[in-house]
Amino acid sequence: MKYLLGIDFGGGSSKATLIDTMGNIVAENTVEYPTYYPNLGWCEQEPADWNRALAENVQNLLKKSSVNAEDILALAIDSATHTWVMCDEDFKPLRPAIHWTDSRSVAEAEQLKKEYGDMIFEQSFHHPGTIWTLPQILWVREHEPEHFSRMRYIFFEKDYIRYGLTGVYCTDYIEAQGSMLFDCRANKWSEKLMAIAGVNEEQLPPLKKPTDVIGAVTVEAAELTGLAAGTPVICGTTDTVMEVFASGAVSPGDVTVKLATAGRICVITETPYPNRHLVNYAHVVEGLWYPGTATKAAASSYRWYRDTFGGSYEELNRGAQEVPIGCEGLMYHPYLNGELTPYGDVSLCGSFIGMRATHTKGHFTRAVLEGVALSLLHSKKTLEEMGISIDKPATIIGGGAKGDLWRQITADCLGIELKKTVSSDSSLGSAMLTGMAIGVFADAKAAVEACVRAESITKPNLENHSAYEKIFEEYVAVHDALAPIYHKRSGMS
Repeated sequence: MKYLLGIDFGGGSSKATLIDTMGNIVAENTVEYPTYYPNLGWCEQEPADWNRALAENVQNLLKKSSVNAEDILALAIDSATHTWVMCDEDFKPLRPAIHWTDSRSVAEAEQLKKEYGDMIFEQSFHHPGTIWTLPQILWVREHEPEHFSRMRYIFFEKDYIRYGLTGVYCTDYIEAQGSMLFDCRANKWSEKLMAIAGVNEEQLPPLKKPTDVIGAVTVEAAELTGLAAGTPVICGTTDTVMEVFASGAVSPGDVTVKLATAGRICVITETPYPNRHLVNYAHVVEGLWYPGTATKAAASSYRWYRDTFGGSYEELNRGAQEVPIGCEGLMYHPYLNGELTPYGDVSLCGSFIGMRATHTKGHFTRAVLEGVALSLLHSKKTLEEMGISIDKPATIIGGGAKGDLWRQITADCLGIELKKTVSSDSSLGSAMLTGMAIGVFADAKAAVEACVRAESITKPNLENHSAYEKIFEEYVAVHDALAPIYHKRSGMS
């Protein structure tokens, strides 16, 4: 038997999935790594932590599976979009990686909107905001000129990790779409956007297709990871499109609801939908896109809550299960790092509102789960207002989808049926992509047919949905009341 390997790097952990050529999952493994918050609004990770996680992940996966490394036909890596690393001429990081959720570049983003907003939107399909690489580069240029002057290469997360395996410097066009340095219409690095950033094309990785074989595991990398030297390595792409792929969403009209670090509702379309409320990326299926909304802190809200207040997810879920819908007046807004859809407002803060002496830890836990689901409902309403209909059951993806309670809350809140597959992890998507790249699967639909297996269906309780619609009105009203205070704190008004 031969095997295909996919490795994902998410917001706080790396997951590896090994499948055989029939599409069966043989083994999985996860390794966590830290995120650092050295200043208010900053969010950084250490590239060395990624490399450590990669080596540990592969070694543990090989032990679990008892698979001979020589029987792995190829591998691909994916990661969160536009988390970037600046390196010197020796390909060594000059500073920690700036994570996509970092919000230090507020002033730079606002200045870009004023001076170049229309042109940037025309080329990148997005308006400047703190999540994009361009304003973050401008922040480094202004505040860390010593690092900017020494910057020779710009890497994105998966590309830096893959460079360590192969010594090959490149990226894919879907990743490039998230940099705000790319002309999405011409499908190339943008001269105008590079000029604004003060970088040139030699500092940016050469562009490849996600399915391109870009190199092979080096002898040095084989010694560190346990992989076989010479194993082909695929370019790979970003984590969300790999989750979308792993869920089986490869046809127009297919819908995914994501409960991961960020929350997303994506609808597969035959055209992009450039809009300030949406994030637009191409699909790995040529000619398709997956425009979607974004809740900035979804599963990361629950992880923050767990890490801050203690308890395992299982314990927390048990307590939340006993609490009625609406948490008896307690409400949570998941704006820990600002919010994307529909506000695009980095100044917003998370909040618990409506606390009473009768509220227990279970109430607070359920409030977190409901608050994220209500943010996703806001996203769904935004899509519908734009004419992007959600008229079929959706597939729920991401780590948060594993929880029965959270799935039911989300289905009730959205008022739609949610399908769950055995795995929709982006690492599975990368393993499937690897099979496409080397001819094990003829195309994306063949990969889905071989690898995607249904597990359960969560149907919405329409009575609960009606209750959440009323709660949603209060949810929006609380935002409207608090937003001016947050704006004043941040100096925006």
